[in-house]
Amino acid sequence: MKKFILGTAMALVMSAAAHAETVGVSMAKFDDNFLTVLRNGMTDYAKTLSGVTLQVEDAQNDVSKQQSQIQNFIASKVDAIIVNPVDTDATTAMSKLAADAGIPLVYVNRQPVNVDTLPDKQAFVASNEQESGTLETKEICRILGGKGKAVVIMGELSNQAARMRTQDIHDVIKTDECKGIEIVEEQTANWDRTQGADLMTNWLSSGIEFDAVISNNDEMAIGAIQALKAAGKDMSKVVIGGVDATQDALAAMQAGDLDVTVFQDAAGQGKGALDTALKIAKGETVEKKVYIPFQLVTPENVKDFVTKN
Repeated sequence: MKKFILGTAMALVMSAAAHAETVGVSMAKFDDNFLTVLRNGMTDYAKTLSGVTLQVEDAQNDVSKQQSQIQNFIASKVDAIIVNPVDTDATTAMSKLAADAGIPLVYVNRQPVNVDTLPDKQAFVASNEQESGTLETKEICRILGGKGKAVVIMGELSNQAARMRTQDIHDVIKTDECKGIEIVEEQTANWDRTQGADLMTNWLSSGIEFDAVISNNDEMAIGAIQALKAAGKDMSKVVIGGVDATQDALAAMQAGDLDVTVFQDAAGQGKGALDTALKIAKGETVEKKVYIPFQLVTPENVKDFVTKN
């Protein structure tokens, strides 16, 4: 009887070990409000899953460091890899590393340049960027009544999301309803609040006049707001838009400074990326592109989103 009990216990242990899975996660950088929510959403979800362990690394916005992290994950024989790319144009090489090793790889949030040619056992989880800049710009157009001058603050130009959101802006402004809006300046602030503030300060110093600020994300929009307020500008006369619906952005909206943002479910993307990675690791079939919808946030519905990101 003792041998039977011991044998049963060992079988259970071996079964649990067989189902235990380690996932390596390389984040573009930890020092980013939105990506922090995404990372925390992923790690919190992992804690609810039996036998799942995450190895989370900070690439510190360094492409070479991120590639080394992927190589280290492969050497450690992780069961799957999740990557939030530093440079979305550098993902082809990352995909090859994982594919050659036979390890599943899932990109999260930032669209890889090779999204349409991902190898087997690879996928992309995010929100459809064609929705984000479109929702933001259409609402700003509505507020402006389809005419006025706007400045555009772009994210990192090496990032597909920045390029797509900016293209969304231009596409909306080409429509009949919004073609009365003129873009008078368009520059990058690299997703960063401080750079957003500096860029806005430079524009104000140059005497540039505008009615709206269309930003690729909330952090840069908040930086622009800080610069405008420091310059004594009347915030009621400038329409400010961003993307992500971070807690800081929602607070700025409740304070009457931010007019438009777009909710991007950071925690949902983290959970979706981990679910997808685990499914691939188990041999299940998944979609190559998994999209989580964006939602427009305005002062009228801001309270509905305060606890989401």
